[in-house]
Amino acid sequence: MRVKIENNPYLLKKSLEAVAVFLFEGELPAGWSVDAIDKAANGVIQQIWEKNDFEGKLHQTAILYPRGDVGIRRVILVGLGKQGDFSADKLRSAGAKAGQAARSLKVKSLAMTLEADKLGLSWETATEASVEGIILGLYQYTDFKTLDRESIKEVELLQVFIMDNENMSLVKAAAERTETICRAVYFVRNLVSAPANEMTPGIMAREALAIAKGHKKIKTTVLEAADMKRLGMNALLGVARGSDEPPKLIIMEYQGAGKGHPPVVLVGKALTFDSGGISLKPAEKMDEMKADMAGGAAVIGAVCAAADLQLPVNVVALIPATENLPGGKAVKPGDILKSMSGKTIEVLNTDAEGRLILADALTYAGRFKPAAIIDIATLTGACVVALGDHVMGMMGTDENLKNRIKKASEQTGELLWELPLWENYHDLVKSDIADYKNSAGRPGGAITAAAFLSKFVGSYPWVHLDIAGPAWLTKDQAYNPKGASGAGVRLFVQLLRNWSDVA
Repeated sequence: MRVKIENNPYLLKKSLEAVAVFLFEGELPAGWSVDAIDKAANGVIQQIWEKNDFEGKLHQTAILYPRGDVGIRRVILVGLGKQGDFSADKLRSAGAKAGQAARSLKVKSLAMTLEADKLGLSWETATEASVEGIILGLYQYTDFKTLDRESIKEVELLQVFIMDNENMSLVKAAAERTETICRAVYFVRNLVSAPANEMTPGIMAREALAIAKGHKKIKTTVLEAADMKRLGMNALLGVARGSDEPPKLIIMEYQGAGKGHPPVVLVGKALTFDSGGISLKPAEKMDEMKADMAGGAAVIGAVCAAADLQLPVNVVALIPATENLPGGKAVKPGDILKSMSGKTIEVLNTDAEGRLILADALTYAGRFKPAAIIDIATLTGACVVALGDHVMGMMGTDENLKNRIKKASEQTGELLWELPLWENYHDLVKSDIADYKNSAGRPGGAITAAAFLSKFVGSYPWVHLDIAGPAWLTKDQAYNPKGASGAGVRLFVQLLRNWSDVA
C-alpha cells in the first residue's frame, strides 16, 4: 500500500472511491472535515446520526452511499468509542476497521481526514497510529493461493488529508516512518506464516543474507554446525541432532552509531518446526509449530527496520535456528549437554528445547560486550495460561531496561506484563546430576524457564520476552488478523527509536 499525504482543500475536488470518517460516541462533532464531507455527501452523515443508526461506539462501522452527482462515492463511518476512554491504540484499531471495510467494498483507494487536535493526540502520534492500523489490519497471507487469485482484493492507496499546512512535513515524515515499520511487520508475518518445508533454518539464513545485500550498514554472518562445534554450542547442536536440516546461527549487525557505542543485542528463538522431539507433542495443532521461529523472525525484522530508518544505535541480532524432530540421533530425556558457557544441562524434556538453543546464543551475545541483551521467544505454554493470547510475559534482571521496554509497550500497544523472577524460582532449575535442568515442571513454568535462561547471560542487563500467546493468533484482533502477528517488531523498533534519547 502507498500512503499519500495531501492538503484538505483538495479533498472535495477529487473523485474518491471511499472516505473514512472517525467519530466519537456522543454528539456529532462540529469540525471542518466532518462538516465538509457531510455537505459534499448530501448530508448522509447527519441523517444516519439523527436516526441513531450510528452512535460512534468503538469499532462500530457503517457504509453510506451519497446520492446524486458527488465526488465521494462511499463514506465509511467508524466509531472511536467514548472520548474519555480514547487512546492511540483505539485509533489504530479503528483504522484497521476502516481499511477492512474498504477492502470488503473492493475499492483500490481509501481516503481519510486527520485532525490531531480533535483527537487529543500529537500530529506524529495521530499519523502513526491511524496509518499503522490501516496497513496492519489489511495484511493477508496469500503466497500459496493458486485458485481464484483474481478474487483476492487489496487496497493499494491510502490518501491522508490534513488542514494544517504547518505540520505537513511532520505528517509526511511520520507516514513514511510508519510505512517502513509496517513493511518490516509484513515481512515477519510472511516468514512466520510460511510452512516449515518452505522456511527451514537454511532458508531463514538466506533471507537474512538477502537483507544485508540491500543495506550497507547491515552485516550478516551465518555460523554452521562445524562452527558451533568449535565454539562448544552443544546445547543448540543437541536440539538439532534429530533433524536432517543443518542448524544455523544467524548474526546480523547494524551499525547506526559509532564503534565505541555498545550494541543492543536482540536474541530470537527460531525453531522453524518444533515437534517436541522425543517428548512428542500431541498431533492437534502441531501444524502451528511452524510459528516457533517467531522470535527469530521478529529480531530480523527489527534490525531491518532500524537500518531503513537509519536509527542512531548499534544493534546485533542473534538467531539460533534449527528444527526439533524425533530422529534416530535426537537428544533423549535424561541426556546431559555441555553448553558454550561450560555449564552442563540435564535434558528432562526434549520439548523444552527453546531454552537450550537460547542458552548458547545468550552466552555468545556476551562477545559483543552489549549495553543490553533482550531475548524474545515463543517459549512456554505456561505463559499463555498465565496471561492469555494477547500479552507478552516479561522477566529480567535490570529495572532500567524493563522500564524502557514498558514505555515502548505503552507507545505501540504491544501489551506485556512483568512476572517475578525471585530467587526461589532459581532453585527449581538446579539439577541433581548436572548444573541445571531444562524443565522444572508445570508450576510457574514461564518463570522457571526465564530463571534457566538467566544462567547464561552473564552480568549484562537482560530481559526475556515470552511471546507464546501473541505470536500466533487463532482469532482476528483489530489490526492483527488471525495467524502470524509479527509480535515484538514494533515494540523493538520503538525501543530502539527511544534508545538514543536516553542512552
